[in-house]
Amino acid sequence: MTNSRSTAALRRFARRVPDIAEVPGGQLVELPGRGRTYVVDIAGPVGAPTLVLLHGTGCTAYLNWFPALAALAERYRVILFDQRWHGRGIRSARFSVDDCADDVAAVLDALGVPQAICAGYSLGGVVSLAAAHRHPDRVSGLVLCATPYRFQEKWRERAFHQAFGAFAAAFGPYSFRRIEQFAGRLPELPEIAWGPGRLDRWALTELRSTSGWAITQVIGEVGRFDATEWLSTLKMPTAVVITTRDRAIPVYRQLEMATMIPGASIHLIKAGHTACVLEAELFVPALLEACGAVAARL
Repeated sequence: MTNSRSTAALRRFARRVPDIAEVPGGQLVELPGRGRTYVVDIAGPVGAPTLVLLHGTGCTAYLNWFPALAALAERYRVILFDQRWHGRGIRSARFSVDDCADDVAAVLDALGVPQAICAGYSLGGVVSLAAAHRHPDRVSGLVLCATPYRFQEKWRERAFHQAFGAFAAAFGPYSFRRIEQFAGRLPELPEIAWGPGRLDRWALTELRSTSGWAITQVIGEVGRFDATEWLSTLKMPTAVVITTRDRAIPVYRQLEMATMIPGASIHLIKAGHTACVLEAELFVPALLEACGAVAARL
């Protein structure tokens, strides 16, 4: 997508969501032995369950979740952070879903949180699944939004992901150097406030805080993810928000995932893959409903 098309799309989205003046402030947190990432921790009501929000590919925690933060914070302690190679997330020699899953546990350790519900969107849903599989004692519940459990099923998908993976592998070291250079030019902290009518400018800044080279590597790695063998072993309460007009993640695959996780509730919205922002008026109520369904079963 060209810059002009990106700008036009973001201006359209800015007209469709509340033109709030700011988002909650966060801080850079060092995760021992792993690296540093930008973390936002919203206290919420006393004694409320903790919710960790995990964003999608090419996004930041703020950009993916800001339309829902105020409503979620009325009911939960809300934690969100930039995942590896995104925004101000951890920079590492390579990107892996397992590392992202372990980052979730590391963030909980850094904040002194024993357990949390993981709510993930797209890539964030994949990371939530991996975190639940690798750290079942830390993930008390799952809310999976616009999420696949595998990618390579049909021949076109296999061809795309295998070719993309080969391209990403060939340019891996070069990509990492470019990602490091890109990250070095970012302001240390993101903007959290803006003037009236400037939401589109803020959103474009957030979108541009992730390198295209990083996105290439992330897609190359995530395409290999497949939870088929262990999906049915997940025991924590789970809710699945299915985007029924999604052109990125097949609807039938989202539904398959929901039926394979024991006891998962299903929440349908007539929206596309960018519903978290572009159709927030549909997504946020469904997200609240799904989070509530999981919290009620804890």
